[in-house]
Amino acid sequence: MPGASGASRGAAGDASALPEGFRAKVLDRGRELYRDLPWRRTRDPYRIWISEVMLQQTQVSRVDGQWQRWCERFPSVDALAAAAPADVLEEWQGLGYNRRALALWRAAGIVSAAGGAMPREQADLVALPGVGPATAAGIRAFAYDLPGVYLETNVRSVFLHEVFPGREGVGDRELVPLVAAACPPDASDPQDDPRTWYYALLDYGAYLKKTVPNPSRRSKAHARQSRFEGSHRQKRAELVRLLLDHRADKPHGVDIATLVDEMCRTELEAGRNRLSARQVTGLLEELESEGFCHKIGGNWSA
Repeated sequence: MPGASGASRGAAGDASALPEGFRAKVLDRGRELYRDLPWRRTRDPYRIWISEVMLQQTQVSRVDGQWQRWCERFPSVDALAAAAPADVLEEWQGLGYNRRALALWRAAGIVSAAGGAMPREQADLVALPGVGPATAAGIRAFAYDLPGVYLETNVRSVFLHEVFPGREGVGDRELVPLVAAACPPDASDPQDDPRTWYYALLDYGAYLKKTVPNPSRRSKAHARQSRFEGSHRQKRAELVRLLLDHRADKPHGVDIATLVDEMCRTELEAGRNRLSARQVTGLLEELESEGFCHKIGGNWSA
């Protein structure tokens, strides 16, 4: 297996800290556990970018299907940039974290204005709204077969399981040089290139989460997700959903009384307290400041 020990990768990180045979094992498990996911059948950087953002804190089963519908509705950067924000939010419903949808739309506008070609360089990618280091590295690896540090939860799981067994509180500062050292430097070997390597890590990591106590919980970066139901975030998401639902029947916006009534109905059905008009207005003004909705006279619209 070319580069199985990682000895030639010292320029990117300390390969000597990797266990003997680590890379060969990961590649073998990757071939064995490979998941034929729809976004793996393309090298279109735009579509890979969409999949990377959708998969953040979202189960693969929820993204499979929604990614295809998104790509049918917005098949290119230019198509997404030309869409209305409300259409983008509408298509995003069910994936959570609506901010990600608006960030995608804003970033698409920047890329489209620059000619429509997705950037290749890490610095250019992370300069886009909503694109962090891991998302940028994923686009580079899966679309362009370029090396980088793609450190997400499944990748962490593999390194924690294989390199730091049983150890708690492992920080990304320790993991980053190892991830860099392990990544193939180029695509000269199609059986061991950045794209293949990171797919292997993702699939092995997903397998580990199902078969052993989740290794990623031993990461210093691990944080227990806050409760959604009843949270401020849940109320914001519900308001956005209501505004989107009323787009067809109330083209001039929804009055505050209707929104308060429908929000209260949702809260009461969940066993929570009613919301006042002041509370709902405050939520709407907060959403407006972030670009999720706007006021039409005295009414509100997505």
